[in-house]
Amino acid sequence: MPAHAAESSSLVPPMPERNPKALREAIAQHAPQLLPDFEEHWKWAVADTFNISAVPAFVARWWGQYAIARDPQLDAHLTDLEQRASECTDITEAKALLEEASNIRYQVRRLEPGQ
Repeated sequence: MPAHAAESSSLVPPMPERNPKALREAIAQHAPQLLPDFEEHWKWAVADTFNISAVPAFVARWWGQYAIARDPQLDAHLTDLEQRASECTDITEAKALLEEASNIRYQVRRLEPGQ
């Protein structure tokens, strides 16, 4: 992860247990702006369909979303990378910006509870 994410880690809440209930509680407490989308996704992907096989994919998606949103500096950095890429006229530069954003998203998926 970028150095600035490590520097802000003392202010960043730890990752919750890797289950829907703990993740929802963490989102409600530390990233409430995500809660409406989290609940809507839960409703159509799991609750309305009774499809418990969708839970691992659901948790994986929201694990990454929360991991980014809980760290305002990382969230802002990622948003900046994606915004700059969308405005970039140099394909090589845009690709590099999107690769950096993708790498961040990939790295946060590997976080463990408590990190």
